[in-house]
Amino acid sequence: MEKDLIIDVTPKEVSIALLENKRLMELNKELINDNCAVGDLYLGRVRKIMPALNAAFVDIGQEKDAFVHYLDLGLGFEPIDYFTQQIIAKKRGPELYAKLKLGQILAKEGKISDVLKQGRPILVQVVKEPISTKGARLTADVSIAGRNMVLLPFSKKINLSSKITSKEERSRLERLIYSILPANYGLIVRTAAEGKRAAVLDAELRSLIKKWEDAWPKMEQGTIPQRLVSENSRATTIVRDLLNDSFNSIHVNDEDLYQEICRYIATIAPEKEKIVKLYKGNLPIFEHFEVAKQIRGSFGRVVPMKHGAYLVVEHTEALHVIDVNSGIRSKMADNQEENAYEVNRMAAEEIARQLRLRDMGGIIVADFIDMDASDHKTKLYKYMQELMGGDRAKHTVLPLSRFGLMQMTRQRVRPAMQINTTENCPTCQGSGKVSATIDFSASIENQLVYYTQEKGQKKLKLELHPFVAAFLTHGFPSLITKWRWKYKCSLTLIPSNECAMLQAKWLDKDEAPLDVTGYSMSVP
Repeated sequence: MEKDLIIDVTPKEVSIALLENKRLMELNKELINDNCAVGDLYLGRVRKIMPALNAAFVDIGQEKDAFVHYLDLGLGFEPIDYFTQQIIAKKRGPELYAKLKLGQILAKEGKISDVLKQGRPILVQVVKEPISTKGARLTADVSIAGRNMVLLPFSKKINLSSKITSKEERSRLERLIYSILPANYGLIVRTAAEGKRAAVLDAELRSLIKKWEDAWPKMEQGTIPQRLVSENSRATTIVRDLLNDSFNSIHVNDEDLYQEICRYIATIAPEKEKIVKLYKGNLPIFEHFEVAKQIRGSFGRVVPMKHGAYLVVEHTEALHVIDVNSGIRSKMADNQEENAYEVNRMAAEEIARQLRLRDMGGIIVADFIDMDASDHKTKLYKYMQELMGGDRAKHTVLPLSRFGLMQMTRQRVRPAMQINTTENCPTCQGSGKVSATIDFSASIENQLVYYTQEKGQKKLKLELHPFVAAFLTHGFPSLITKWRWKYKCSLTLIPSNECAMLQAKWLDKDEAPLDVTGYSMSVP
């Protein structure tokens, strides 16, 4: 499977599209100078203790206070908290960290009011970005992610990815990690580390430790709240997590980001540096690679599929609902049961894609077409599990219920991607109702009276659809001529294809749009 990463940089945001075999599978948008992202490390201050929730609200400098539950503090919170308070008190970080005694464990059934107090500084990390009316979700169990490993300060555990199955390779990695890992650090070895040379892993470990230790001088300054460690940009994070032999190219239209990605890939996979390419074409980069076209067809409320079938996607505060419809699909099997099964399989593929594409999280309910055969229900459930296997987000898929509903949960760490692919009709302004055509000329005359007699405008220009303009200038004397005589004004008609059939744009003599305050453009 070939993968391409297309990155569009604008003054306000960075849009990142992941294509698999030229098909859009993921779309991420990152605001420029956005100060809160998953993985960011903050020195915050406890704003309020909530005993009923066994949680606390923490000020990390964002518009909304972040939230941390007692269980998110981690069992090893005591040495973390001790280190934080001591380094703020100007104790030297290297000596202090080396002498830390790990092993104090918080009680699982404890109360947050016994651990935290209002106004107390706290070291926290973002695990879920602000969503809707909720602030960010935090943890005090700090980790620093890299390409091949995840560094765990204040820990002694070493875990290897379960996807590394070779006993010889697991044994090699364990011996290597134990030989290079300093005291009071733990490590999670990622799948990407399989087969990597010792020098590569040692260099990455040192860079992660440096990234963590560079935060200590900032903590000593005592500025609260402040961001201590920033996660990589969304673009480099995606490259870090997804880059493999199937990656075909990375195209970016910004020189600075191009250089950043080149430097990053040079450190994690030097042999892949040549796949990064700077786009300099005349067309917008998303148009050139046909990403914009796929976005327009994939983010609407109705998502079309092959043979006339389609999905209807609805978002609510509590959950996401997806309805499967066969539509006008031509028959591909001899009976209704086989048809339903074929449409459901096709829908399962699109649903798995939509979950990744829109980054939908929380509870998802898919209403498949009813099937009677239990064998088909089982096959559909297993097929959906197989399709979701490529999703990096944690997820759970349940079998079909008696009502043909499949319930899923998917990790939600940032707001679902929503792109409005529709716009209000310029004629009805989204109301669904327009003035009767027989009243339109009367409406224009009423507006002319308003501008000439109440606003004192004597030189006017009027943009109309060419068909309407032809109607008003037809005959002798035409309606336009009669209005000029009647209201003693200069009125110039401008036919414009940009106007809807029953749309009128009034301009003054300098062709500046006239203020319509005080007059409704619609006719009751």
